[in-house]
Amino acid sequence: MTDDDRRQRAAVRDGYDAMADDYVAEREDDPTDVAVVESFLADVDAGARVLDVGCGQGSPVLDRMPAGADGVGLDFSAAQLAHARGRTDAALLRADMTSLPLASDAFDAATALHSVIHVPTAEHPAVFDGLARVLRPGGRLLLTAAVDDEGWAGANDDWLGGGARMEWSFPGRTTTESQLRDAGFRVAAERVVDEGVSDADEDAEWLYLTAELDGSRE
Repeated sequence: MTDDDRRQRAAVRDGYDAMADDYVAEREDDPTDVAVVESFLADVDAGARVLDVGCGQGSPVLDRMPAGADGVGLDFSAAQLAHARGRTDAALLRADMTSLPLASDAFDAATALHSVIHVPTAEHPAVFDGLARVLRPGGRLLLTAAVDDEGWAGANDDWLGGGARMEWSFPGRTTTESQLRDAGFRVAAERVVDEGVSDADEDAEWLYLTAELDGSRE
């Protein structure tokens, strides 16, 4: 890991700790996320286990678990996890998504909404490899990614107006899809929507990808 990667990790963690209240106010029950998540979770059976990677404040995934399904939330912001504890009974874990401290073949589905995009670009394959390891063959993944092939990496020193710095790393769409395939996933569905994460980027577009893990892997 490079010094720049370490600095980005620290900036993202500290930024989400500092802006936890503001982020909840901006993102609570975002209608686009809610609609996509509810559609994804509609196919989750009773007894299934769902991992929410970068779970943040516990919504819109962990607080919408179908009856009989078990949710597990993972985030490395202590302040965000504190919010999540007030919204869900799901198990919560403070950890780094590039090195999941979870058993192999332990989950039937996983979500990564607005989370992998904060991981340094070079480490995105490690995230997808880790998700492939903890998902059972045939498991499904829902994540957000860049819409175009150019990608983007950068920072905002005052994101959401609270004075906290935030950083992002968006590989291009083709790169993300290729990395998913390399990890053993098949992209099953794609949806592009206009949605800003805050008022400052209200014209942003997001790609929601649903992928399935190769059911034949050993």
